[in-house]
Amino acid sequence: MHSRILLSLLAGMLILPACDTLSQLPVQINLPTAENPIPSQSEAASGLKEALISGIGKGTTSLNKPGAFFQNAARKILLPKEIQDLESKIRGNAVLNAAIGGQLDKAIKAMNDGAENAMGKAMPIFRDAVLNMSFADAMGILRGGNGAATRYLQNTTTAALQQAFKPVIQQALNDVKITEYWNPIIREINKPLNKTLLGIKQDINPDLNAYVTEKATTALFQEIEQQENAIRSNPVERTTALLKKVFDYADSQKK
Repeated sequence: MHSRILLSLLAGMLILPACDTLSQLPVQINLPTAENPIPSQSEAASGLKEALISGIGKGTTSLNKPGAFFQNAARKILLPKEIQDLESKIRGNAVLNAAIGGQLDKAIKAMNDGAENAMGKAMPIFRDAVLNMSFADAMGILRGGNGAATRYLQNTTTAALQQAFKPVIQQALNDVKITEYWNPIIREINKPLNKTLLGIKQDINPDLNAYVTEKATTALFQEIEQQENAIRSNPVERTTALLKKVFDYADSQKK
């Protein structure tokens, strides 16, 4: 019986198109046991999809809350680097701090509010990528170790995610009226006298939308990877029979 299951699984793998993922699969496959039966093709793919959708859901939900960015030192979106370099000078100059300091504070809060508001919009993009995953992708991810699923999502969704994410971020920024804070800051910094005081020669005009989108996307992938690795490392996180079967089998292949 074991031989028939193993041959069936191997036959299914051989008829798939050749790809880098399959070429990385181990040649030797452990025989199934009562504790670690080999999952079928359908179970392997379904188990990975279930795990990913669960992790994505938890990741986006955890970031799609008030304070998820602003009150978390690891996630908080700070001012763009070129503005950060000037911030200490602004804070240390009584005249500039009076004119700009309060707006800097409001801008930082508004950027984080915008990222938090936009997080929930990423779920459909990730879901499509997961549902379109092939069996070869699923097996490669299953045996790929920590972060393998997240890397798959980064490779398959980053471009589309950011393309779709930017207008969402822009709307979120508009909703919190960030231009009321950001535009005055830039105009104030770019005044000739202030540029002289700050020691800068060129006007500053960073793309705040792209900046916040990049930071938010990075944070989302980091959160998803934490959820993925929790399922891999902690059997308690395998909350369904299918997840337990698929990941227990993956654990058995490490031995």
